[in-house]
Amino acid sequence: MTPMLAILPPVILGYLLGSIPFGLILTRLGGAGDLRSIGSGNIGATNVLRTGRKGLAAATLLLDGGKGTAAVLLAANVPALHVVPTAGLWAGAFAVIGHMFPVWLRFRGGKGVATGIGVALAACWPEGVLMCAIWLIGAKLTKISSASALAAFILSPFIAWAFGGPARAILALVVAVLVLARHHTNIRRLLSGTEPRIGAT
Repeated sequence: MTPMLAILPPVILGYLLGSIPFGLILTRLGGAGDLRSIGSGNIGATNVLRTGRKGLAAATLLLDGGKGTAAVLLAANVPALHVVPTAGLWAGAFAVIGHMFPVWLRFRGGKGVATGIGVALAACWPEGVLMCAIWLIGAKLTKISSASALAAFILSPFIAWAFGGPARAILALVVAVLVLARHHTNIRRLLSGTEPRIGAT
């Protein structure tokens, strides 16, 4: 099997897991309406919180993170998927891509924060734990979810290099670039001082 064909199983697994829109599913099942017509229109936990349903937001956060973790662990441990040493890393990267660009939603998905941290927890757990700490501390201090998330992802390649080595650092860098690119409007609002705080509509 050629290297390109060898990475297809983990790539497909990662994308399909990542593309499950848990925020959209949970808000519909919970009677909160179509999440894409609420707040920012994003399908992630921060926008679910804008519905006023904290339980649904927490569940979305855990499930979005869980699908990133599951993608890495399955690809790294299931023999049929672990066809190359970096299978878990490929699956993790594509779980984030699947979350951001799900085929089921015409490639209009979330921003990848929870899924990216879930990937980090499975690929290099100290990186994931420190990213969670940075995110939580930043959110507590600034009350701005995007600012704390961006700080965590900007620092993630350095943390991954320190604890996991070059391969983990490359995965962290790829995910960080994707997350920052998806936050371009948030970055503009942060620079202009108009980014909404956590819980704002």
